[in-house]
Amino acid sequence: MTTVSERGALQGRMVQVRRPPAFYLGRALLYALLIACSLWFVAPLIWMLMTSFMPLSQVGVFPPEWIPRVWQPENYTEALRFWNFGVTFRNTMIITIFSLAGSLISSTIVAYGFARFRFPYRDLLFLILLATLMLPFAVRLIPVYIVYNEIGWVNTFYPLVVPEWFGNAFFIFLGRQFFLGIQQDFLDSAKIDGASEIRIFTQIMVPLAKPAIVVMAILSVQNSWNEFLGPLIYLKDENLHTLAIGLYKFTSLPGQGGMQHQQMAATVMMVIPVLAVFFLFQKQFIQGANLSGIKG
Repeated sequence: MTTVSERGALQGRMVQVRRPPAFYLGRALLYALLIACSLWFVAPLIWMLMTSFMPLSQVGVFPPEWIPRVWQPENYTEALRFWNFGVTFRNTMIITIFSLAGSLISSTIVAYGFARFRFPYRDLLFLILLATLMLPFAVRLIPVYIVYNEIGWVNTFYPLVVPEWFGNAFFIFLGRQFFLGIQQDFLDSAKIDGASEIRIFTQIMVPLAKPAIVVMAILSVQNSWNEFLGPLIYLKDENLHTLAIGLYKFTSLPGQGGMQHQQMAATVMMVIPVLAVFFLFQKQFIQGANLSGIKG
């Protein structure tokens, strides 16, 4: 029988096993590749941020310079002077908040229904729902615009907000996959204790689905915040324009064609809120994206 001392010596020899040099070389090459890929994606953001502080004379030089010779924070004040930032920011916040609330509430409820209730043609309806994801926005643009124009919704926020209250097909798919991954034991225990379906959904399933809901929330905020074509088509009044439309109008002003430093300053002000939301919830985002794909 192996004694305690012999087991300790054996474990000590196992701990002291050295990995071959090829292992460390491969690990170093992998890290180098990951760093290079990260720089490839981050470089445009760094250039945009640095350019927003540069004088105009430094923007178009070749080879490009990454560090401003003279830091000019007044580029931001100049951009705000020509760009109606306050109004466009308010409008974007209104659309984003109401779209976020609508998409989360409706999509979560529908996803739970597809995952946990059995009803006729459930799978067929879910396939039809997924099929709508393959319809390009341009295909639906003209008929949808005609409908909104007939009911008087053009030049209002309704076309950008109300559809979100009827569910988002991708969010429904994401939520359904997550709910399918939750063990049935939670539901059975709650039903034995006399919990209703509404209580099970609101007090058990929704808290457990928080990672998936965070993913939906981040994607919804990103889509609403960066939406350009929808506001451009439906919002005619300048007082209803969003940040994306305001930025487009700002870059189209007479004399702004070569003002890349001010344009970059305006772009930084637009993208910072979205980046902040993602960085604050990136852990939950990755967790939810991973867990939502474990069930078919």
